[in-house]
Amino acid sequence: MQHIHWLGTGLSSIPGIRRLAQNYDYLTIWNRTIEKAEQSINHVNKQNVVAKKFDIDSLSQILKAGDIVVSQLPANQHVDIAKLCLIKKCHFATSSYISPDMQSLDGDAKKNNLVFVNEVGLDPGIDHFFSHLLVKKLKDMNLTNLDVTYHSYCWGFPAIPNDFKYKFSWSPLGVLKALKSPSKSLRNFKEFNVDRPWDAISSYQAPLEKAETFEVYPNRDSLPFMEDYKFDPAWIVKDFVRGTLRLNGWSLAWQDIFKEIERLTGKAGDNRLKEMSDQFWSENAYEKDEPDRVVLCVSLKAEMKNSIEWHKTFVMDAWGNDEGSAMSRLVSQPVSLAVEAVLHKKLEAGVQAAPSKMAIVDDWLSKIDNLAQYLKVIQHN
Repeated sequence: MQHIHWLGTGLSSIPGIRRLAQNYDYLTIWNRTIEKAEQSINHVNKQNVVAKKFDIDSLSQILKAGDIVVSQLPANQHVDIAKLCLIKKCHFATSSYISPDMQSLDGDAKKNNLVFVNEVGLDPGIDHFFSHLLVKKLKDMNLTNLDVTYHSYCWGFPAIPNDFKYKFSWSPLGVLKALKSPSKSLRNFKEFNVDRPWDAISSYQAPLEKAETFEVYPNRDSLPFMEDYKFDPAWIVKDFVRGTLRLNGWSLAWQDIFKEIERLTGKAGDNRLKEMSDQFWSENAYEKDEPDRVVLCVSLKAEMKNSIEWHKTFVMDAWGNDEGSAMSRLVSQPVSLAVEAVLHKKLEAGVQAAPSKMAIVDDWLSKIDNLAQYLKVIQHN
């Protein structure tokens, strides 16, 4: 019997853990704090659904060939967990991006017939599903001589905005480090490279049930995703950006932070980032049961001689409720779907991102549909 091992019980894990605990009988939840692991399954009365205190040696001793390991630990620990999975002949899943070190394990994973599935959360994850579907629909139109524009913007923030225009559900250090990361995208047919995200902030009107304007900026390197989404090589790509979405006023509220981050270098800079992270966590962490909100918009537009021939946008708007935060639902439940796909042998061996096969995409979207209070495909023309 395949056993599921879920590592990490932060706020972005709980709904996925509980879904698997309700549906499967062999599940172990691992966390450095055993009490948190126990709390995540305290509603389940199954003999083989258990909690354990995490350390990699204890995990190594219990793993068996064919087991599935979910890592919702900090991203810098994923590769070590994946390497352990190779040794133990186990499958691996996480919501995080595929790093170069993770990608380097692809050959060994295939050789051992192991699935190492990544990018199956919200962003990255659900945004990939929307993108694959939009690209497929545009291809089905059989249009030619197209200029194509693609925008994907996502993230979460407090449902009731605070002066800081943001709150944290886990360590702020990741957000602060991301502000030091350059980005690559396409803008007006040209590569658009940015060293500092705040230099590329623009306004975006999201086509929600009630139209709303946000601040957005490019995130990471968007360009490889054109191939991942199987863009037609004949398309001339005008804009292509995968970006981060923030509340209006965020850039003003954070302007002093931007100035300080720009000056930070070396070990002293890293230490200062950690101090800032600790301060922001104490001042701007979500309160218990405080509702959050997540907005995701993925848009694909095709033009011919400056005339719009086709334009659709997937729009998702979700907020926290009595069952937990919107972010935790939208990150962890897709991870649980990935675990099921591995169990049912629906994914091929190797290192991979969220599935692109339409049958799987359609199936997962039908199950994700009830996770957001508002989910719609907007036909603009």
